[in-house]
Amino acid sequence: MLDVRRLRLLRDLARLGTIAAVAEAHTYSPSAVSQQLAALQRETGVVLLERVGRGVRLTATATALVRHTEVILAGLEAAEATLAAARGGLLGTVRIGAYPSAVRPLLLPALVELAREHPGLDLLVTELDPVAVPAALRERRLDVALVHDYDIVPVQTDPALDSTPLLDETVFLALPATHPVPVDPMPAVRDADWIIGSPGTLCHAVTLHACDLAGFRPNVRHHADDFTAVLALVAAGQGVGLVPQLAVEGPPAGTRLVPLPIRRRTRIAYRQGAADHPAVLASIAALRGAAADLPEVG
Repeated sequence: MLDVRRLRLLRDLARLGTIAAVAEAHTYSPSAVSQQLAALQRETGVVLLERVGRGVRLTATATALVRHTEVILAGLEAAEATLAAARGGLLGTVRIGAYPSAVRPLLLPALVELAREHPGLDLLVTELDPVAVPAALRERRLDVALVHDYDIVPVQTDPALDSTPLLDETVFLALPATHPVPVDPMPAVRDADWIIGSPGTLCHAVTLHACDLAGFRPNVRHHADDFTAVLALVAAGQGVGLVPQLAVEGPPAGTRLVPLPIRRRTRIAYRQGAADHPAVLASIAALRGAAADLPEVG
């Protein structure tokens, strides 16, 4: 019988690339991970890893086994969901993650609803960038999470995760209020200073791509990951930036917001197999209720 914990380590090695990274993700030592993978290889009776320089790579058989592992782990999630439903009542800890601009308008009202309807749930919230969500869900540091991408920068689907749509919103070009209303917004600011997200974030990537589509590379003056800070910098005449509608409660003083043909798309993500877990279903319902109450998002 194959050990599921060892299969999970092999799956994570395929994803992370090195034994050191797997060890860090699981808070093991690299030698402990190596020993577990060696034990898995003995269990299977086939070669799973090949030496490449100082590292290892998966054999074709190991890669196939990882695909089976994803199915196995999804099956275990589905089994847990069935048992939770059979026990009746919603009890236990639910760890919910959200990107910063979704916390106040979406997550807070959803938490209030969940606490009122299901007082037996212990709700734990983590604010994080969407790029960190897949690992957090895989490693069971989160159970449900809000993730987003943009229609011009779609994010590749993670095979270990499932999701359901929640919200689509307009992306605005934020300009100083003194700036004339441009007929063609993006080409009109090709020579402007820009305020964009930190390198490695999705917001950074979408701004660069939006500018590239308009035929120029932005002159980056400031990096800011908080949209409130972006708008404050714009109002102070420090540059221009892209801001999604969810981050704008009203036109901030000193700024002008011009809608762009770019959409930010938010989804509710969870592990494969967990879609019917009562706590996941309750979280989805509460988040959809919060999204439905938003004023004119679109």
